[in-house]
Amino acid sequence: MAEVLVGAALVDAARDFACRAHAQVGQLRKYTGQPYAEHLGRVAGIVATVSEDAEMLAAAWLHDVVEDTPVTIEEVGRHFGASVRELVDALTDVSRPQDGNRAQRKALDLEHLARAPARAQTVKLADLIDNCQDVCKHDAGFGRVFLSEMAQLLDVLTAGDHALIQRARKTHEKWLARVGKAPVQTEQQTDRALEALLAQPRSRRTLSVFVRLFSAGDVAEPLRSFDAGTSVTEANGLSGASVLGVRRSGVVQGYVRADQLGEGRFADAMQPIAPTQRLQMDTVLSDVVLALTRHDYVFLAEQGMVVSYIGRPQMQGAEVRMWLFGMITTLEMLVTEGLRAAGDSIEWQPLLSPARLAKAHEMLRLRTHAGRPASLLDCLQLSDKLNIVRTLDATPRALIRGQSRAESQRLARDLENLRNGLAHAQDIVSHDWAQIARLAHRIEELARFT
Repeated sequence: MAEVLVGAALVDAARDFACRAHAQVGQLRKYTGQPYAEHLGRVAGIVATVSEDAEMLAAAWLHDVVEDTPVTIEEVGRHFGASVRELVDALTDVSRPQDGNRAQRKALDLEHLARAPARAQTVKLADLIDNCQDVCKHDAGFGRVFLSEMAQLLDVLTAGDHALIQRARKTHEKWLARVGKAPVQTEQQTDRALEALLAQPRSRRTLSVFVRLFSAGDVAEPLRSFDAGTSVTEANGLSGASVLGVRRSGVVQGYVRADQLGEGRFADAMQPIAPTQRLQMDTVLSDVVLALTRHDYVFLAEQGMVVSYIGRPQMQGAEVRMWLFGMITTLEMLVTEGLRAAGDSIEWQPLLSPARLAKAHEMLRLRTHAGRPASLLDCLQLSDKLNIVRTLDATPRALIRGQSRAESQRLARDLENLRNGLAHAQDIVSHDWAQIARLAHRIEELARFT
C-alpha cells in the first residue's frame, strides 16, 4: 500500500511528479519556451499567498497533468490520495471535440467548474491569473478571446478564495484595458476555412473512412468479472488479468486492478465505473484514445451490459497502428491539397532550407525519369509541408490550428515524430501517448466537418 503523504512531503512529491511528467513529454510554455514547471510553480505560488492547505497546493502543481501528459486521474489518486484526486479531477476539462465548437465545449467545462469544490475553484483562479498575463502579453489576438472566456469563468468561480477572486478581476480589467475588444478571427471563420478544405469529395470520403475504419470492439479484451461478495483468495481465473469486473445483482458496476487486490472481498477494492469510462462497442478509436487520456481503463457495453475493457496496452496492436498511420497520411493529403488549392497566393519555396529544397528537386527528377510525373509540392516530405503550413496565416494552417502558433507547431512536430515511431515499430504507448492524444483530438475536430 502506498505511503500516505501529508503536509510539505505531499507538496514536494506533487511538485516533483508534475515537473517530471510535463518534462517527459517535452512540454514548454507556448510563448516563452520556458519549461512548463515555471507555470506550475507560479500557480502554486499564487495559491500559497492565500492558503497553506497542502492538498490544494499539491493540486496546483498537478492541475494540468491529466490533460497534458500520459498521467491519468486514477494514477493521481494512487500517488496522492482521494482528496487530491478529487481536486485534479475538478480542474480537468470534461469536454471533447465532438461536443461542438469551442464555445460549446467551453460551456461544458464552465458547468463542470461551477460544480467544483471551493478549493479547486481557488486553484483555477490562480491558473487564470497566470495564464491571463502570459497570453495577453504575448498574443493580443487570442488574448481577447481568452479575456472573454475568463469573464465567464469568474462569474461561476464564486466559491473560490475571495482575495484571489478580487486579484483575478483586477488582472482581467488591466489586460482588457490594454488589448481591448477589437475584432478577432473567430472559430466560426476558421471552421469555414476547414469546410472549404474538406469540401472535395475525395477529402471528405478519405477522412470519413479512416475515422470509422476501426472501433473500440476491434481492440477490446473480454472482461472477467466476479460477484462483489466473492473472496479474493477463493476466486479462480485471476492469473494474467490486469483488471477485473465486479458484479452487483449480476451486473458489472465497478472494477478492480489486479495489482491492488488484497485478501478480502472484491467489493473491498472496487472502484465504480465513471460515466466517462463507459463506452460502446462501436465507439471510434479517437474517442477511445481521449477517454484513456483521462483514465487507466475504459469499459465497453453491449446491450446495456459491460462485457469488455481497453487499457493503454491494448492500444499497441496492429489495428491502432494502421489507424494512426492512415490518419497521419490523410492529414498529409489534406495539407497538400490545401497548399495546392492556395496556388500562387502562397510563396512556399523560400520557407524551406536550400538543402530541403534540393532534396525535393532530386526526388522530382527521379520520379520524372521513372515515368511518374509529379509536382515539386508532391515531392516534399511531411516535415517540409508541415513546416510550410505552420508558418502561414492562410487557410491550410487551419488543419493543424491550435490556440496559438506555438501550439500548431507542437502538433506539427507530434505528427512527424509519431509517424517515425510507427514506421520503426516502436512502443507508441509508453513514448508517444501525449502525441497520440493530441492527434486524436485534432481528428475529432476535423470529423465534425465530414
